[in-house]
Formats: sequence, C-alpha cells, structure tokens
Amino acid sequence: MNKIITLLLIMAMGLFAQAQQPLTLTDAISKALENNYDIVIAKENQRIAGIENNWGTAGRYPYINLSLGDNNSLRVVDGDNTTTIGLSGGASVNWTIFDGFSVNITKTRLEELENLSKNNTAVMVEGTIQSVILAYYDVLLQKEILATYNEVMALSQDRYQKAEQQREYGSAVTYDVLQAQNAYLADRAGYLLQEVAYKNSKRNLAYLMAEKEAVDYEYTDKFEAITEDYALADLRAQMIENNKSLQNQYINQRLLSNAIASAKSSFSPSLGFTGGVTGSRSGIKIGDADMDWANSANFYGNFTLSWNLFSGGNRKRALQIAEIDSDISEIQLSDMQHDLDNSLANLFEFYQVRKELLMVADENLAAAQLNLQISRDKFEAGAINSFNFRDVQEIYLRASQGKLEAIYNFINAQTSLLRLTGVIVQEYE
Repeated sequence: MNKIITLLLIMAMGLFAQAQQPLTLTDAISKALENNYDIVIAKENQRIAGIENNWGTAGRYPYINLSLGDNNSLRVVDGDNTTTIGLSGGASVNWTIFDGFSVNITKTRLEELENLSKNNTAVMVEGTIQSVILAYYDVLLQKEILATYNEVMALSQDRYQKAEQQREYGSAVTYDVLQAQNAYLADRAGYLLQEVAYKNSKRNLAYLMAEKEAVDYEYTDKFEAITEDYALADLRAQMIENNKSLQNQYINQRLLSNAIASAKSSFSPSLGFTGGVTGSRSGIKIGDADMDWANSANFYGNFTLSWNLFSGGNRKRALQIAEIDSDISEIQLSDMQHDLDNSLANLFEFYQVRKELLMVADENLAAAQLNLQISRDKFEAGAINSFNFRDVQEIYLRASQGKLEAIYNFINAQTSLLRLTGVIVQEYE
C-alpha cells in the first residue's frame, strides 16, 4: 500500500513538473521562429525562389530531346504475307545562342526575386518577434493585474467577514454588511473577468508559437521596463540601413530597371542552333523469304538568325511602360522614405512620453499604496466610513493597473521603435 502511495506521489510530482515548464521570452521567440505558420510558409516560398534562381531557368543551356519509335505491319494479299518492321530513333539539340542578353537579364531578375523572398521572410520574422514580445508581456500584464484584483478582493473579503462577525455581536447593522458584501462581490466579479483575460492572453501566445496542446508555462521574465536613451539621428541611420520594407523597395526598383533592360533586349536579333541525328532500321519479309533489313542515318546542324524589325509598335510601348513604372517606383521610394521619417519621429516622441509616464505611474502608485495603508488603519479604527475606504480601494486598483499598463505601453513603444529601425532581430533573436 505504501509503495502504491509513493508511486502515485511520484507520478503527481512528475505531472506537476511537466505542467509548470519555465518559459522565457527568448524561448517563446525561438519556438515561434521555428513553428509559426506564417514563417514556415515564408521559408518555403524562399526555398522556391532559391530553386528558380538557376541559369537553366534563365535559358542559358540547350534543350536535348531523345525519341524512339516502332512501326510494324502485316499485309495479307491472296494468301501471301508481307511483314514490315520499322525502328527509328533520334536525338536533337535546340539552343538559343544569343537573344539580346536576355539570359543574363533574366538571371539577374531571378537573383533579385530570391533576395526579395529572403527579405519577405525577414519581414515576417520581425513581425513575429514583435508579436511574441507583446504577447509574452501581455501575459505578464494580465497576470499582474489578476494579482492586483486578488489583493483588492482579499481586502474586501476580509472586510465582509469582519462585518458579518460584527453583526453577530451586535456592533454592525445589516446595511454595513450589505455594503461590504456588494464591494466583495464586485471585486470578485472583476477578478473572474480578469482571470478569463489572463487565460486568453496565454492562448494568444501559444498560437504564435504554433502550440496546439495547452501547456501551463511558468513565465520567468520580469514584467519591467528597461529604459534606454536613444538619439533620433542614430535611429534614422539604423532605419535607412536595416529597415526591411525600405530594402524591399530598393529591390523593386532594381527589378523595374531589369524590366527596362528586358524590354530593350527585344529589339536585338536572335541566333539559334538546331542539330541532331536520326536513324532508322527497317525490315521486310515476303512470304517464307528471309527478312531483308536496311539501315539509314541522318545528321543535321542548322543556325537560324532572326530579327523582328517591326511588331506594330508593341516593343516600343512595352519599353515606355517599363520606364514609366520605374519613374513611379522612384516616387514611391520618396514617399516611403518620407513616411518612415514621419513614423520614426512620431514613435521617438511617443517613446519619450511613455518613459515620462512611467515615472508618473510610479509616483501615483506609491501615493495610492500609502493612502490605502493609512485608510485601512483609519477604517479599522472607525475614523473613516466604509464609503471612504471603498473609494481608496478603487483609487489603488486604478493606480496599480495604470502602473502595469504604463510598463506594457512603454515596452510596446520600444518594440515598435526597434522594429522600425530594423534592429529588433539583433536585440531579441
């Protein structure tokens, strides 16, 4: 019996240890980068772009074809049988030797498309890292708010229990008990709703990590704001160098320049080569005579020079459109740079304000904590009534939540700043 109990205890401890797996922010990011659905898809698309980036796709190499054939027949005329057997085979080569440098132009385009795919994956990685950071700290935020609700609810429950006891001894009336009960029930309702918000935040983080089975993690990182002093000029330099959206726009510009070169190449002549060999072996047998075989072979090699001198102006119009697209891309690049500069300036000022609000929230919470402590002593001593004490409780609850939200909002602003400047991967990967 004791062995069974010991075994059950060991199993229970093992299940508890399994249920309380530690999870740091770095662990959460690593899981998301490995398993997140969008990142997996982006990486597969990047693999496709890498496979397509090949000289064969660009058209540098010739095409070689092999063919084999078998043609048999039996002819019966007035009782005489004529059997014919025909075997044929061949190999051919088709090679575009020159086509206005279109092969090199196409290869350059494929390389840029692969770079674009890599940058798209990087954009997805940056977005996922930012989402995981905010989701992880949202879990900590909801957990801290839940603890605050629990603290306030415990005070209300203690007050309610004391009111019940005082009514039993005749030192409190039903009105006071009902007030204490209403306050306790309101705090308990807030606690239950916050408990749901906490569970939802954990589900959101699990989704980003692509975890289908619920795991009760122990979130080990501290819920704190680590302030940094940034210089706007340094941030702008980092943004110009590292911002993936801006880099993608540069790639799009190069692709449009490639499209112009491709349109120009269509005005050039084309030189092609076609060569090969064909062979056949045929046999005929009439009646009871032996099979009569005949063999033949044919070798050929031909060059073809073609030059489209006029195509209804289609090539000229295609070149004009490609040049206009390139001009539009230049305007879009200027627009993006201007927009990024505005976004950076706004985020930088927002970050500075969030840092100031942290200090305001600290002072507000310290004052609310001291007020709650003093008011609790006064309430127990009968110096203030239940209405005043309830007001102080609610002030403390709002101040505590305000401090927690100030921390989360600061982390949000800092993370957005790091992503815009393109250094979020270096900071958190």
